[in-house]
Amino acid sequence: MGDRPPFYQRIALGGLAGLRAAASPVAFGASAMVENGSGQVLLVRHSYIHGWALPGGGVARREPPAQAVMRELQEEVGLRSDTAPELFGLYTRKLGWTTNVIALYRVSEATIDFKPNFEIREVLFCDPGAPPPGTTDGTRRRLAELTGAPRSHYW
Repeated sequence: MGDRPPFYQRIALGGLAGLRAAASPVAFGASAMVENGSGQVLLVRHSYIHGWALPGGGVARREPPAQAVMRELQEEVGLRSDTAPELFGLYTRKLGWTTNVIALYRVSEATIDFKPNFEIREVLFCDPGAPPPGTTDGTRRRLAELTGAPRSHYW
């Protein structure tokens, strides 16, 4: 049989992994600090949460997070830039009884063709050092990190 564990062990390990996921579910997301040619950062206002936030969304099964963030940006804000995303950091956020792991990317020299949609109501580009009133706390922390504040591991 080689190095492969017996069938009953594979079933037991699969069951254990399933129980562990149910007891401690983790969702994987990808967000971006999208910068225009002037160094301003794109913020979005969602239809389902309050405040200005960074754009992004969920990473699909077997989807690389860098690909997921570019897909989300194209779908949500009409990204028209081919600049490769640069990983800025990985963050953890507790959300209810789940944990989110968020891969945050930086996309430079971006252009967008935004049209309000079901998920995103409006967008704006802002100076990362002076975000608008109503910007979410996590977004404020990420913008501060972009401008030189110490980085955290928590959203």
